[in-house]
Amino acid sequence: MPSINVGAPVGALVDWLTANLGALFHFISTVMLALLDAVLIVLTAPSPYVVIAIFVVLALLERKWGFGLFTLIAFLLIEAMGLWIEAMQTLAVVVVATVFAVAIGIPVGIWAARSRKVSSVVRPVLDFMQTLPVFVYLIPAVFFFGIGVVPGVISTLVFAIPPAVRLTELGIRNVDKEVVEAAIAFGAKPRQMLREVQLPLAMPSIMAGVNQTLMLALSMVVIAGLVGAGGLGAVVVRGISTLDVGAGFEGGIAVVFLAIYLDRLTSALARPRRRRPKARTQAPAPAKTTETDQPALASS
Repeated sequence: MPSINVGAPVGALVDWLTANLGALFHFISTVMLALLDAVLIVLTAPSPYVVIAIFVVLALLERKWGFGLFTLIAFLLIEAMGLWIEAMQTLAVVVVATVFAVAIGIPVGIWAARSRKVSSVVRPVLDFMQTLPVFVYLIPAVFFFGIGVVPGVISTLVFAIPPAVRLTELGIRNVDKEVVEAAIAFGAKPRQMLREVQLPLAMPSIMAGVNQTLMLALSMVVIAGLVGAGGLGAVVVRGISTLDVGAGFEGGIAVVFLAIYLDRLTSALARPRRRRPKARTQAPAPAKTTETDQPALASS
C-alpha cells in the first residue's frame, strides 16, 4: 500500500486559515468573551441565594414540589461546597453555546426538511460529527483561538449542533400530510404553512432537540476544561491531575446537579400544556310535544 500523508494538507489548511483569517477569529473571540461576561454578570452579580430562589421559582412553575425541593437542596449544596462561581461559569458557557447551536441547528433542520437534496448532504455530515471523538473538536479550536474559554465554547457549540438539526427535521417531516394538504387547499403560502402549521405541530420534537443540545453542551463543557475553559470542568481536571478524589467528586456532583436541573426544566417546557375545560352552563332542553298534545294545539 502506498503511504498517504493525510495530516500534511490538513495542517497546511489550518496554517493558511490562521494566517489569512486571523482578524475573523479575533472578532469571534471578542464577541464570545463579551457574551460570556454578560451572562456571567447576570448570574453572579446578585446574591447566590437570590439566584437560587429564581431557579426554585422556575422549577415550581411546573407545579412540581419535588423538583423545586431538589433544586433548592442541590444549589445550596453547590454554594456550601464553595463551587458557586465555577458552576455559574459552566452555566454561562452552556447557555451561550446552546443558543448559538440552536440558532444554527433549527434553520438547517428546517431547510433539510423542505429539501431532499439538502437532507442527503446534511445527514452524512451529522453522522460524521456524532461519531467523531469529542477530544478531536478541541484541536482546531485551540489552533484558531488559543487556550482559554473561547475554544471551549466553540468546540461545545459545534459538538452540540447535530441533535437540533436532526430532531427539527424529524418533527417537520412527521407533521400530518392531511393537515399540510388542508393548509395548501386554503391558500397558505410556504412561509405561512411553515410558521402557522408545521412549526407549532413540530414544536415537541424541536424542544426535545433543544434539550439534547443542552445536555451535549454540558457534557462537552467538562471536557473543554482541558483547554482552560474554566468552570466545573477545570475543577474535575484539577482533581484528576492532582489525584484529589474529594475535589474531583465535588466538581462531578455539581455537574450532575446542573445536568438534572437543566434536563428537567427543558423537558417540562417541551411537554404541551393541557388547558382545563371551562364549565359550561347548559340551557334546559325544550319540552317535547307528545302526540296527544298536537290536536289541542291545532284546535287552539
